[in-house]
Amino acid sequence: MSSDVPYVVFERASTVKPLGSAMAVGPSLLPVFEQLGIYEEFLTISNPADELAYYEENTKNFQTADHRPLEKIAGYGLRIVSRPVQHALFLKQIPAHKIHFGHRVLNITEENEKVIIHLANSETFEGDIVVGADGAYSAVRQRMYEKLKAKGELPQSDMEDLPFGYTCLVGQTEVLGAEDFPIVEDPKCQFNLVLGRERPLTVVTFNTAQKTICWMVIHYLSTKTSKAAVEQRFRNSENSEWGAYPAQTMCDETRDFPVQLGDGKERTLGDLYDRTPQHLISKVMLEEKVFETWHYGRTVLLGDACHKIHPASGQGGVTAMHDAIALANLLYALPSSSSSDITQIFEEYRSERFPIVTQTFKDALFAKKTIDKGIGGRLTLYLFTHMPYWLWKKVKKRKRLLPHEIMDVPSRSNEKGAVSLEVVINKKVYAAVSLRASTSTPGAYVRLALQESLRTGQVVPIVADKDSSGRIVGLVAGTSVAFGGRSTYNVAI
Repeated sequence: MSSDVPYVVFERASTVKPLGSAMAVGPSLLPVFEQLGIYEEFLTISNPADELAYYEENTKNFQTADHRPLEKIAGYGLRIVSRPVQHALFLKQIPAHKIHFGHRVLNITEENEKVIIHLANSETFEGDIVVGADGAYSAVRQRMYEKLKAKGELPQSDMEDLPFGYTCLVGQTEVLGAEDFPIVEDPKCQFNLVLGRERPLTVVTFNTAQKTICWMVIHYLSTKTSKAAVEQRFRNSENSEWGAYPAQTMCDETRDFPVQLGDGKERTLGDLYDRTPQHLISKVMLEEKVFETWHYGRTVLLGDACHKIHPASGQGGVTAMHDAIALANLLYALPSSSSSDITQIFEEYRSERFPIVTQTFKDALFAKKTIDKGIGGRLTLYLFTHMPYWLWKKVKKRKRLLPHEIMDVPSRSNEKGAVSLEVVINKKVYAAVSLRASTSTPGAYVRLALQESLRTGQVVPIVADKDSSGRIVGLVAGTSVAFGGRSTYNVAI
């Protein structure tokens, strides 16, 4: 099949709402941003985050986590970006006519080797597959699970409600002046976290490249519950109790909680709430679950629709994007649109992603311990923030191989003046690229070629520094592949 796969996006909301706080983007995504051609623009809308500073409720700093070894290990550092700004960057890459806003899916059926979605406005649309990327309370997942449950094929764990032990208030201030908030002039992100001592709260703040402050207020519940347990079952894709009134109530209850913005001034959450437009404040649940069933027939899930990860690890949105990359690669290689071929790539997708997502879920359980109250949380935090560089490196090598974990690449020359770059882990060569010793190939493109080698299991010779479009050209199994341009597909490991 052609890489120019036709698609249409159906979005329940009438418009993209600028909700959310900030997100961390690092080495596992930045090479893909380079490949998509959005890396340079991303640098202008984000701030580097070298450290995460932990404060007591009295705003005294007691611990700092150094993120700089990440760049030394992986070649890319950690950057913080406002979620609405990041969404806008992604949205610009999609032609406007491809997105249909205000379209809510009611049902999904299959017939004659096609899948049909039935919308609330009585319209129907036909296609080869449906990708459910509609969040933790996914309507696509619910319709899929109803069919499996009726056939007695749905695992018991997938019938259980999404549990959560935390709620979270998120928002972003208006543009702030440096006179009152000097932090907004800092070209680096001050990633600050205040742990409540007496109150079950943790507050996180980030200054952005747009001279705003993104904030999160995490509230620890006394017992783990579920949406169903508090009579918040999914009804017509609306969740009224998590609207403006509950958010305002939580604001009123927490506005005297202290925040630390790095300049020694005494401030509270109220100072941020008062400078945040009310429509940019939302209250959400922090569910935690990995579903077993990711696909059925011509329907497949990605992101929060099949796994909900605690934000303490900063991997929720990142993991969803990894899902999309993996699925896109498989669709690129789809032999035909037959049911058997589609089932095969869906099975490959789930087999590839499920172990990684499960490990990420476990990592998030560990990460959230660093913000838990009590001696256990403090001990975990101490271990995390005092991890030496050699241990950082060892942990990175032990974990699953992702695009950013192409590291410690030795090179060697032969008599013909060619250089071989190899990824060697535990004495095993995972990927290799060959290029002329005199080449001026940018390092980012070499990394992309290494990713191709890792994906295909073959050496990728770089045969030209650049083509007429300024991209690097290599050979994959004898076929020319351009790296660094929009025409090449995304690579996920």
